[in-house]
Amino acid sequence: MARDYYGTLGVSRDATPEQLKRAYRKLARELHPDVNPDPEAQERFREVSAVYEVLSDPEKRKLVDLGADPLDPSAGMRGAGGGMGGDPFGGFGLGDIMDAFFGGGGGGGRGPRSRVQPGSDALIRAELTLEECNSGVTREISVETAVLCSSCSGSGCAGDSRPVTCDTCAGRGEVQSVQRSFLGQVVTARPCPTCRGFGEVIPDPCQQCGGDGRVRARRTITAKIPPGVADGMRVRLASQGEVGPGGGPAGDLYVEVEELPHEVFTRDGHNLHCTIRVPMTAAALGTSIPLETLDSEEELTLEPGTQPNTELVLSGRGMPRLRSSGRVDGRGNLHVHVEVVVPTKLDSKQADLLRQLAMLRGEDQPELATNGRGHGGGLFSRLRRR
Repeated sequence: MARDYYGTLGVSRDATPEQLKRAYRKLARELHPDVNPDPEAQERFREVSAVYEVLSDPEKRKLVDLGADPLDPSAGMRGAGGGMGGDPFGGFGLGDIMDAFFGGGGGGGRGPRSRVQPGSDALIRAELTLEECNSGVTREISVETAVLCSSCSGSGCAGDSRPVTCDTCAGRGEVQSVQRSFLGQVVTARPCPTCRGFGEVIPDPCQQCGGDGRVRARRTITAKIPPGVADGMRVRLASQGEVGPGGGPAGDLYVEVEELPHEVFTRDGHNLHCTIRVPMTAAALGTSIPLETLDSEEELTLEPGTQPNTELVLSGRGMPRLRSSGRVDGRGNLHVHVEVVVPTKLDSKQADLLRQLAMLRGEDQPELATNGRGHGGGLFSRLRRR
């Protein structure tokens, strides 16, 4: 009975090479001894492998289409693995088979790669004061980067010379090697060592860039930093990074903000914090204090009897809220923390005045604060009554 080559793989007679590959791959995954120890599956795998070897060879496939059976021992056309006999696995595992036919550079076909490649992104850091983070700033930044070669304009060639086709790979960018396996001849491809996969070589490279199309140089870039940036934020400058090999398009340049400490304000996101120190007399009597913010001068009013650790909030006097779109949407708040300063050294007159005040207020002796459940008077008053 004639062997049904196409039926063995489950494809039609007009199946494309890609369809043959997919069909064989599916069956190999099901039947290979690495995944299916059933002896019948192993025998079936031998048959499927031998059939695929034949149909993947255009010359042998022509014989099949003419009615011949290349696997018939009497025809003298047994495969490299011994046709249907012997050990068809020959030390190959399932991974080797998949690599040979569907990966690992098998068969190639990728063609030469372009000499012109996109450039890499670059990162620099810029120190900014809190004032600059608040208002935004335009900064001239000097950076060493890859720039287009001025001598060859990125071509990599000296003078009027041009790249020529690589003799080793004939312009394909890859070279092939043939190995024999139980599946027959397995063709693998790798980048051409002569042209490095480009398919062409530069016989007369530019002396300035050595054929790369770019050189290292220091250039000055104008960086516009928007209001509201914070420490660690990165500002993207499109196409200001490194020029690519072969004069390819430049990558982006990222400016990372390093915010310097401020002598008055500390930052918490969009909000600012500062501390003012007022004498106890001013806290008791109340006062007005001029406060210099980042944008203007504010009149800060302390009510009579202001206590230590009082926190005053000036709405909208904090940092700009910078959105991811680059738009500023309002501002944070300024939190002012009040520290009441108690004098540590008094002359006799000052001490007398304070004693008089204490007597007038009935504060000549301290009292232990209660939690609201006591019976009044406090510990010290009870001690005095004894």
